[in-house]
Amino acid sequence: MSAEKIIGEWKKGSFKPVYWLEGEEPFFIDQVVNYAEHHILGESEAGFNLTVFYGKDADWASVVNACMRYPMFAERQVVLLKEAQQMRDIEKLEAYIDNPLKSTVFVVSYKEKKVDGRSKLAKLLKQKGELLTTKKMYENQLPEWAGNMIQQHGLSISQKALFLLVDHIGNDLSRMQNEIEKLAVNLGSRKNITEDDIENYIGVSKEFNVFELQSAIAQKDLSKAIRIIQYFEANPKAAPIQLVLPALYNFFSKVYMLYGLSNPDEKSVASALGVNPYFVRDYMGAARKYDYPGVEKLLLLLHQYNLRSVGVHDASTGDAGLLKEMTVKIMS
Repeated sequence: MSAEKIIGEWKKGSFKPVYWLEGEEPFFIDQVVNYAEHHILGESEAGFNLTVFYGKDADWASVVNACMRYPMFAERQVVLLKEAQQMRDIEKLEAYIDNPLKSTVFVVSYKEKKVDGRSKLAKLLKQKGELLTTKKMYENQLPEWAGNMIQQHGLSISQKALFLLVDHIGNDLSRMQNEIEKLAVNLGSRKNITEDDIENYIGVSKEFNVFELQSAIAQKDLSKAIRIIQYFEANPKAAPIQLVLPALYNFFSKVYMLYGLSNPDEKSVASALGVNPYFVRDYMGAARKYDYPGVEKLLLLLHQYNLRSVGVHDASTGDAGLLKEMTVKIMS
């Protein structure tokens, strides 16, 4: 069951006695925990019936004792165990999970880790409660996810603006949510997010960003690429080299995959590369500018300059110097 479905069940008044939230993506775990803490109980009920523990400071016996209490002046109580991955002897919760109190909603936040699926605890969680395992969102899923969140705010966004937003923030979903909420506030009565809005309110230049550098290199437009790198040099926080090189490698590694496709129409390319169909032409255009050996050479250069950027065989050249040198070699 997803975070959305769990919260949806709670809104309908349907509760299980135990919810174990685990995995790599904290956004969905925090989403469920926040709802449990602030919305399951009414304000007057929470004073008597909401208990919050933190794994680092809690012991299993205190947690179990809290879970075994009956609610006061309410139908149920809520017990939260946050940062449970830091709790010692957490396996001792098994006895309670095997026989939980139905009037208690016990929510466990177990971030960055997962319970061994073969363990007794995992089997108990599936039998007696709800186990939510989260994963980091893949790059190709981000535009759709961000677009849906924007729609939930009653807004729309241009494709280019959406790409700038996603490319700048990446898969930090909590930050993505905050930035979208910031945009919603600043738009006022307007409903469409433009590239100018991303530039003005998020701080990403619509002309000088990683996407535009990637596009310039893909089109073999050296003068444009150098202008963008010079902007990065004057504004070091705009696009550090540790952000630029992986983005370029990711793009051109997908271009490299194109040469192995037997049916290179836009629909099949989008499916094979796992990218938004809107951007397929960018990859196909790059494949026309660079032949197979050219892309191999480009990927090798990216690897070499990544090593140099962390001081391997080069302790003195600045980031902008490395990018300029690499870009000239790529296009030569």
